[in-house]
Order: sequence, then structure tokens, then C-alpha cells
Amino acid sequence: MQRYMTYLSVYQVGYRRNYLKMTRNLTAKQNKFLSVLFDEADGDVVQAKLLAGYSENTSTTEIIRGLKEEVIEATQLYMARNAPRAAMAMVSGVLQPTELGIRDKLNAAKELLDRSGIVKTEKMQVESSGGIMLLPAKETNE
Repeated sequence: MQRYMTYLSVYQVGYRRNYLKMTRNLTAKQNKFLSVLFDEADGDVVQAKLLAGYSENTSTTEIIRGLKEEVIEATQLYMARNAPRAAMAMVSGVLQPTELGIRDKLNAAKELLDRSGIVKTEKMQVESSGGIMLLPAKETNE
């Protein structure tokens, strides 16, 4: 059995410290499934199952049920890994606004950036005329 943290520290070196806390043991097949899921299998769980050495009769639902947290984290890493491409697509939309299909490309890029945690910042301006403003009590060091 191999440790999940070993898989992720090799797979995503930049995120290694975040996964050192995980000590769940995985079988060789589970480890292989996670390593091929977003590479050779292009996100196809059936393809990843076969590449990992599972039989065709093995339920993909059971595999995913056993690796749910790891698959979610691998998905988040994949999204973060592709966030720079989404940012580049948004900038290319500004540089080439007449490109065919640019609206769909920009919407997809926006969604990916939102899901990666890079969201549009909104500023709110609050104005008040008159009224009372309550402040917390001043601390005194005595």
C-alpha cells in the first residue's frame, strides 16, 4: 500500500505541504487510478479504471465512493493548474474581441477562474449624512 500524500507530493509538488496531513493508505490500483485520471484518461473514470488495472466488471461507483475525497482534491488541483490558461483566455478576449466563439470562451474562462477561487472583486461605497456612529469601547492599558 502507498500513502496518498506520496502520490500528491509527486504529482503536484507545489501543493506538497497541504497534503502532508493526509495519511490515508491507498492500494496500488487506487494510486494509479488517481494518477491517470486527469492525465492519460482525460477525466474519464471508466478509462482511468481500466488504465489502473481494474477489471471491466469493477463498479466505477464503488471506486469513486472509496476515493471521493481524493478525487475532489485532485479535481481542485486540476482546476488550479488550468487557471492560468483561463486568465490568458480572458486577456486574449480583450486583445482580439472579434475572435470567433470568444463569448463562449470568456464564459468558460470566467467559470473556471470562479471555481478556482479567483473571483471578481466588487467594491461597495457606503455614504451617510448625519446620524450616529457607534464604535467599540476604547481599550486602556493599565
